[in-house]
Amino acid sequence: MIKMLKQLFNPKNKDILKKVGFTLVALFIFKLGTMIQVPGTDPITSDLGFLELLNAMGGGAFKQFSIFAVGVMPYITASIITQLLQMDIVPYFSDLAKQGQAGRNKLNKINRYIGIFLAFIQGYIFSISFLPAGSGTIEYLKIAVILTAGTAFLLWLGDQMTQKGIGNGISMIIMAGILMNIPTMFMTAFSEMVNFSTAQTSVMGIVGFSLFVILYFAIIIGVIFIQQAERRIPMQSSNKTASSYAGKQNYMPIKVNSASVMPVIFASMVIAIPSTIASFLKNDGITLFINKYLSYNSITGFAFYMLVILFFTYFYTYMMLKPDEISSNFQKNGSYIPGVRPGKETSKYLKTILSHLNLIAAVFLMVIAGMPIIFSNVSSLGASVTIGGTGLLIVVGVALETYNQLESELLSRSYGGKFS
Repeated sequence: MIKMLKQLFNPKNKDILKKVGFTLVALFIFKLGTMIQVPGTDPITSDLGFLELLNAMGGGAFKQFSIFAVGVMPYITASIITQLLQMDIVPYFSDLAKQGQAGRNKLNKINRYIGIFLAFIQGYIFSISFLPAGSGTIEYLKIAVILTAGTAFLLWLGDQMTQKGIGNGISMIIMAGILMNIPTMFMTAFSEMVNFSTAQTSVMGIVGFSLFVILYFAIIIGVIFIQQAERRIPMQSSNKTASSYAGKQNYMPIKVNSASVMPVIFASMVIAIPSTIASFLKNDGITLFINKYLSYNSITGFAFYMLVILFFTYFYTYMMLKPDEISSNFQKNGSYIPGVRPGKETSKYLKTILSHLNLIAAVFLMVIAGMPIIFSNVSSLGASVTIGGTGLLIVVGVALETYNQLESELLSRSYGGKFS
């Protein structure tokens, strides 16, 4: 890490340093935007409930009802929709997925159009839900257009960061939004846990806060470990012997958590649908039913949330990796897994491996996603103080991806592949 920082500030790598600087300036612009409130609105003082994830990803922009209140989530939703359509559901999208970079560019453009359309729909729904009673349709449309423009600007800013900065721009914006809330969370935890009225309560509060910090960072280490863990499947080529590889064994790595944070995002979207409909209809009976049986804090809602995460962990992993397709590619390339017959046997073997890994990943995701819900119910701390959660998964994933990209760029410029 220290060597990488030294290499980064090496005069020979001024262009990379400029990329880092551009990224930081773009994130600063994003932070400024989260503080610009939509004209004619007030900050949201009520409990956000299922919208807390949207608020966390936007750096508190939704609670402030700023121009970036909707954020980049509509684009993420659009990306998920097009990924599902690529599963031989719509042939056009399946063909685009097979066209390489040109196809990805077309899919990215489609994602942006769908994302902006969804941003307008969400902006209109949020306007109806949170604007004062008596506001007219014109007022709702005006707010929806402003929020849609905010999303469009963030997508453009993310593109600029991807092209001229470091890392994926959209991912960096989401990570920055989540990180903005962490200092406030720790300050809130300290103020609520540490009471300086007496020496005994202050000492107990400091000890409790210290344990909270230690637990928080222990969870981060655990998340990094799982996100980096992989199962290596040995591979052999039928037209090459082991000696031709200088005794080095080739492997096909499969991550333990191949689905990353996507199952939790899928599950959050599914469980948010009833609440979104209820907030739009403003029906007390429907709202009461949803809060009692389908909210995170209810036993049935929590159990449903966990089951949906379990389902999407398996579904998304199989959608992305496709054991049958991998087995077919092995045969085309003349490769095989030692001790496993090519074809159906290889596909069955890969499915068994994925099934075991998915179980570990699903349990891990359920624990991480469930921790903040359980913590908020058993703890007397404010709702902003959480342990674990989707945001932590996103931050760790994006940070690791950005670090690897930066390290790769620096390594490619150093002599012999080592930092100078």
